[in-house]
Amino acid sequence: MKIAVNVSAISYNDDLDFKEFESLGDVKFFGELTREELFELCKDREALIVNKVEVDEALLSACPDLKYVGTFATGYNVVDIEACRRHGVTVCNAPDYSTHSVSQHVFALLLALLGRIPEYVSSVSAGDWIKSKTFCYFPYPTFEFYGKKFGVYGYGNIGKTVARIAEAFGAEVVISTRTPPKNCPYKQVTFEEMLSTCDIVSLHCPLTEKTAKLIDGKALKLMKKSAILVNTARGGLVDEAALASALNNGEIAGACLDTVAEEPMRADNPLYGAKNCLITPHIGWVPQETRQRLLGIVAGNLKAYIDGKPRNVVS
Repeated sequence: MKIAVNVSAISYNDDLDFKEFESLGDVKFFGELTREELFELCKDREALIVNKVEVDEALLSACPDLKYVGTFATGYNVVDIEACRRHGVTVCNAPDYSTHSVSQHVFALLLALLGRIPEYVSSVSAGDWIKSKTFCYFPYPTFEFYGKKFGVYGYGNIGKTVARIAEAFGAEVVISTRTPPKNCPYKQVTFEEMLSTCDIVSLHCPLTEKTAKLIDGKALKLMKKSAILVNTARGGLVDEAALASALNNGEIAGACLDTVAEEPMRADNPLYGAKNCLITPHIGWVPQETRQRLLGIVAGNLKAYIDGKPRNVVS
């Protein structure tokens, strides 16, 4: 099989081992390309492995031999599934590879915000502790995680793990999800009840037509002024202008974000510089162990397809 693999999608300074793909056929590895360069590279390829690369009608028409698209991701919103179906192209994603790392990142962000860690680290680096006349100083108010009401929207693998960790911190956990889970140890509430009663709301659902701008001005007005919003899922879940307004006007207390609607982040993004808003550049999935696990899942998906037993097929 002739395969094209976008290595720059998941590798940094060649820190991953791609030999699993090399055993599956004739592989061309590539980095950042223009659309025209991508079309030229893939014109005779049968399999394409990508992340954050748009797979649409134009690409599929330019690559008539293409029969398989694999994503270095769980989400596949950049892939036109209907167009792939029309062209007879199988699409496979990589579920559950980043559960541990994304869940970890949720709490890294939250603890940094609740503990005002960036401010205190910057203050110590600036010499303020050296100048202090007392053994400690605390100009930035901090808050305990314990006792907070923690809402998890979406109860897949990451949502379940986040709920367990929040519970371990001593939070009261509630969940909201479209499909009520069986044997769930947490109280299930409506989305509106979650927004209006929780101190922290963490989003863990896919981006679809139904969930786009799920957190809009109306939703934000339901939240407590002391509430914190966490989004490590997809930036499109949030109306960014509405969230920036809510933060800057003190309508909610803070936001922890690992993703924005358009990435890389634009200079005119309304959340850039918003009050009490911690933003990281979509790094919840990037620990080396996580990316190597992802590579193994994606290579395994392709091998399963070659063997006639496709898995993780996107329907």
